[in-house]
Amino acid sequence: MPVGRGALRVLLGAAPGVGKTVAMLEEGRRLADEGRDVVIAVVESHGRAATEAAAEGFEIVPRRGVEHRGLGLGELDLEAVLARAPEVALVDELAHTNAPGLAHEKRWRDVEALRDAGIDVISTVNIQHVESLNDVVQQITGVPQHETVPDAVLRDADQVELIDLAPDALRERLAAGRVYPAARVDAALSNFFRLGNLTALRELALLWLADEVDSALQRYREAKGIGAAWEARERVVVALTGGPEGETLLRRGARIAARSAGGRLLAVHVSAPDGLRERNPEALARQRSLVESLGGSFHQLVDDDVPGALVGFARASNATQLVLGASRRSRLAALVTGPGIGATVIRESGDIDVHIVTHAAAGGRRRLPGTRGSLTVRRRVAGFAFAVVAGPLLTWLLSAVRSDESITTEVLAYQLLVVIAALIGGLGPALFSAVLSGLTLDYFFVAPLYSVTIADPLHALALGLYVVIAVLVSLVVDRAARRARAARRSAAESELLATVAGSVLRGQDALQALVTVTREAFGLSAVRLVRSGQVLYADESPGATDARPAPRDTAAEEAARTGAAAEAVLRVPVSAADSAPGGPPADPAELELHGRPLSAADRRLLAVIVAQLAAALEHQGLAETASGLAPLAAADRVRSALLAAVGHDLRRPLASATAAVTGLRSELPAADRDELLTTAEESLASLTRLLTDLLDVSRVEAGVLGVSLAPVELADVLPGVLDELGAGPEQLELELPPALPAFDADPVLLERVLVNLLSNALRFSPAGERVVVSASAFAGRVELRVVDRGPGIPADRRSEVFVPFQRLGDLDNATGLGLGLALSKGFAEGMGGSLEAEDTPGGGLTMVVSLPVARTDDAQEAPE
Repeated sequence: MPVGRGALRVLLGAAPGVGKTVAMLEEGRRLADEGRDVVIAVVESHGRAATEAAAEGFEIVPRRGVEHRGLGLGELDLEAVLARAPEVALVDELAHTNAPGLAHEKRWRDVEALRDAGIDVISTVNIQHVESLNDVVQQITGVPQHETVPDAVLRDADQVELIDLAPDALRERLAAGRVYPAARVDAALSNFFRLGNLTALRELALLWLADEVDSALQRYREAKGIGAAWEARERVVVALTGGPEGETLLRRGARIAARSAGGRLLAVHVSAPDGLRERNPEALARQRSLVESLGGSFHQLVDDDVPGALVGFARASNATQLVLGASRRSRLAALVTGPGIGATVIRESGDIDVHIVTHAAAGGRRRLPGTRGSLTVRRRVAGFAFAVVAGPLLTWLLSAVRSDESITTEVLAYQLLVVIAALIGGLGPALFSAVLSGLTLDYFFVAPLYSVTIADPLHALALGLYVVIAVLVSLVVDRAARRARAARRSAAESELLATVAGSVLRGQDALQALVTVTREAFGLSAVRLVRSGQVLYADESPGATDARPAPRDTAAEEAARTGAAAEAVLRVPVSAADSAPGGPPADPAELELHGRPLSAADRRLLAVIVAQLAAALEHQGLAETASGLAPLAAADRVRSALLAAVGHDLRRPLASATAAVTGLRSELPAADRDELLTTAEESLASLTRLLTDLLDVSRVEAGVLGVSLAPVELADVLPGVLDELGAGPEQLELELPPALPAFDADPVLLERVLVNLLSNALRFSPAGERVVVSASAFAGRVELRVVDRGPGIPADRRSEVFVPFQRLGDLDNATGLGLGLALSKGFAEGMGGSLEAEDTPGGGLTMVVSLPVARTDDAQEAPE
């Protein structure tokens, strides 16, 4: 008995027919030749001769028979395989769904049970059955996949191997009948197995497998504790600060990544935890869009240690290159504050290559920082006032308690005065207090008294210390004021953007929400979004002028006429790619702001809002374009389906009629001529029915179906239906109540509905099973039921059978255009009724036609 968990090897294919099952059997034969105990747990040959030949000579564990909906199915017998306990089990179609009643719903769970028992498993799966790719495959092929395998199961496999075949070779194999029976070849080639589909699926399989190999490499490095970068492929990390150099760095990083096949571009921005590090949100938004357009990914980190965060992210991403911009600090600033981020990253990067890229903003001018602080004028005035008032008061108080030993107290008291003045008013009041207190201290408290004499060098030193302390304290106060202002600004900006996002999430129009929040945030009288002289969106405070775009000189002229101050009008262009693809460019939009002039900080936040407006305009334009194209796409799908259906289904009766008419030209016996005339008549009748169905579908979709409602008795309609079907008691069973009320319907349309439903039910009913027609009346409705015991339809696919040109399964080309149920539903709804599909108890499908009971004259005259 094997010990431990068994290994799993998965053979991955891009599509059915590439040879996965044959490859699995060949590998099993190789292992058997090496002396391993190999059995076939389950192989799905689908009638393919090559697969059946490859399976010869293997020990096959008998399948478990399961009865489901009247059909006998053969499933993997998990208990039998576990009892046999081979070394290796061959299990085909990993994504297969087991019949109800077995131990597991999915076959991949059976495989997990075999592995838990220590049995090695070789299995197969197609890329369209990988769960994470299910929606992508549906977009490519238009066919939803209901059987999937979780990615975790495949990633847990010990080996995943791609079984590859060129799309052209696969189509040739399909056309030769080596994949599907001949009856299914045409439909398969024109649907799932189109060349574009196969090419896309093949590329998808290669990409998924490449990512799996990359993940396996990362897991190996983590398991082995390998921190050094392995240059299996280039991974380039670009550090962004939000500055103007970001686009230059990103394009350089993209070029580096493009030099090697499969290179990846990653952009990272490190924010401070307190949110106070200066950055440009608008520039970051543009750079994020650029990263995505270059095929990279954007990441944001929060850390005080910028160099450590960058190097840590690069190592975690297995990066091989790290791109940074040259420092924007001046040489003097670098000399004062020490090594910058670039130098620290270079020192800590180890085996990761670091590129320092120069740019236009690198190396600031050689100038000292500006001395203008961040304190308000009111605080600076208050600082000077405090120094002027508190200085004499302190001098009077200290003079009253002066002694020979109090000089230390007097010095510390004046020092406290300087510190308080610095805390209140910053640098200016601090310097003023320092000089004033130094002179006062020398005049009133240092011998000789009442004279300003600096005879002792220590006195000059004391005065210098006063000034130095005043400068240092004022710098701390100024920086704290800057941080406090930045914090308030960041909180306001965050609150503003959160308000905009909340408005949109609550269902408000994004553009209107942005316009409204802009006016409220900046305290403006009016904000308007204008295009081509027309106001698209506007928000105005009470008493504002009407919502029309003001001409460029209107405000100035109005001010000159009335003598009032002109209201500031700021016009900001809003650029967005909101024109229809391939069409003429749309006129640019413009944001008009009426009210107070905006400060530089306000304009910075306004730039973020304008960027959001541009994105919203672009999204609106794309949505309008998509909504305009939706009817065209739907019509194109109908036309494509119509052409595909007509090309096949109309060809047969037309060819038969043509052959019969051609044969009539020759000299034939009377019996042969009668047979040809009968063939021509039947073919032309079939052709007439098909064309009638096509015309009726067009009328139903256009909403111009002619309906003539009248009270109808079911007994009056059924004889014509049975005559047209030619069905007898051995095929149909009628269960009709004796007193079924009349109902409103069009007799001709109702007859066609019942003929379509009964013909479908007879086609899918098993031999010996009769189709039941029943009727009942309830709550003012008459319900007609057509009950069969066929395979039925899954609940999630029932709506598909009512789509025109849709035959469930879409692989049988000999069953008409697929219009019967679509027409039946349209006819029923046109008569004021409905057509629904239900499960038949015990298996099968029940089609329910519901129609309103006919109103009697008494009922029509009765008051409501």
